Amino acid sequence: MGLKEVTVPVFSAEVAPTSIRGGLVMSWQTWTAFGILLGTSANLAVKDVGTIAWRLQLGSAFIPAIPLVIGIYFCPESPRWLMSKGRYSKAYKSLLRFRNTPIQAARELYYIHAQMQEEELLIAASGISVKANVFTRMIELFTIPRVRRATQASGIVMIAQQMCGINIIAFYSSTVFAQAGASVTGALLASWGFGIINFIFAWPAIWTIDTFGRRTLLLFTFPNMCWTLLAAGLCFLIPKENTAHLALVALFIYLFDAFYSPGEGPVPFTYSAEVFPLSHREVGMSWAVATNNFWATVVSLTFPRQLAAFGSTGAFGFYAAMNAVAFVMIFLWLPETKQRSLEELDYVFAVPTRKHMTYQAGTVLPYWIKTQILRKKGLEPPRLYQFDNVDNNQAGKVTIEKSQA
Repeated sequence: MGLKEVTVPVFSAEVAPTSIRGGLVMSWQTWTAFGILLGTSANLAVKDVGTIAWRLQLGSAFIPAIPLVIGIYFCPESPRWLMSKGRYSKAYKSLLRFRNTPIQAARELYYIHAQMQEEELLIAASGISVKANVFTRMIELFTIPRVRRATQASGIVMIAQQMCGINIIAFYSSTVFAQAGASVTGALLASWGFGIINFIFAWPAIWTIDTFGRRTLLLFTFPNMCWTLLAAGLCFLIPKENTAHLALVALFIYLFDAFYSPGEGPVPFTYSAEVFPLSHREVGMSWAVATNNFWATVVSLTFPRQLAAFGSTGAFGFYAAMNAVAFVMIFLWLPETKQRSLEELDYVFAVPTRKHMTYQAGTVLPYWIKTQILRKKGLEPPRLYQFDNVDNNQAGKVTIEKSQA
């Protein structure tokens, strides 16, 4: 699982065209949601077969793995990885598989080459050793300013996936619904419904992640996940004898899932696969995935005791508050990456964190309040950062351009 979570998003990000990179990279998350749906379907299908039910539930995962491993054999290698190893001929052949015409492949080969040369200059100015071993590059995730900002941003979005509370439901959905008063069959059916919604509502992100952007999807979904999770927790206070108890708990959990699926579901792995320079992409993505899985482990181990100590209402309320905290972290510390090539993101992450926070709190927030709450008209939209002559050692010089609204 760990190898898959690291490799697939990075591979997808490196082969996808810039304009639709988000949609293509997040498609793996869509099919992960489909796999979860298959798992809940298998649980439901074999629930009455007796003592071997759990063996069938575990063994069913083997079936789709067979065509998958055959399909992987026919995948070409990442052109950027081949070029980083000096294998330009093979990189061009790989691009021919990924692009419509030879002229497009040739254009992109030259463009990637030119951008990689610029990236090497930035890397050299930052004191990064291109040929450093994995341990040195791991240390550089926290010592080189440009890479450190990418590590911080990817870490925030990965931790936020666990803070939002999705895995307390994904891991313990049957337990949650059972505590809401559902029978064994009813709990499995409710979990199956959770899997269906997770899969269906992942699809809108394919068309919105490259238009609205990664930040916008997150900033839209986190407040909605907050109130739906809080509402689900409060519904546990309704007496179990009341038919509305289970119905409302399921309703708000499903609404939570519907908001999660196009936002915090696909964005973390897509975002983390983009933000690191080529020299640190593998090790950076590995660190981001390790961060995500570590906190998933913490959530899975602590939730049963948390449920016993806080009760269902308290546990859901706790994760609702975590959604609010994650929203603030994303607003202040997460730069947008849409519609920029992987190499151009070196300039995005050359901007100091403090400068980005000041811009978000001092420019974007007042504009949003005036236009969305006070409903003022005719205000000039906030100007986004345009990067020019960036020096990583100096943490970047930033100008504001009116046309990039």
